[in-house]
Amino acid sequence: MTRDRQRIATEFSFALNAAANRMVRLHKPFLEPLGLTFSQYLVALELMNGSPLTVGELCARLDMETGTLTPLLKRLEAAGVVTRTRDASDERRVLIDLTPHGRALEGALRGIPDRIRTACQLTPEAIEELRRTLDGLARPVAAP
Repeated sequence: MTRDRQRIATEFSFALNAAANRMVRLHKPFLEPLGLTFSQYLVALELMNGSPLTVGELCARLDMETGTLTPLLKRLEAAGVVTRTRDASDERRVLIDLTPHGRALEGALRGIPDRIRTACQLTPEAIEELRRTLDGLARPVAAP
């Protein structure tokens, strides 16, 4: 790789990292009063879209490893946001569901994306284009 291409790739990586960090910081004032971290927020939103889910399903949907997700789920359970129960039909699987307290957070959590869009000062079209670009980076099409 030439020096210029290496510099551009490095700057690209730094820009992506800075944007990701900014997203976490933008969410923080909305999540702290609810007692949630950004990662916990993502789990709760996914469960609000349909639960219960297995740990494996959550890992796949959130692109997280089990070793990352399990401690996060334990903290959410301790906070009374989710339950973790063995699947009666297959005890190797753990089902994750929202508690009544977790469901009560739905209104507040579902309102956060609009506040973030406002803070980013991007048009809906620009946000959609950026989302498609980021999805392409996160899940590239497999080579034939």
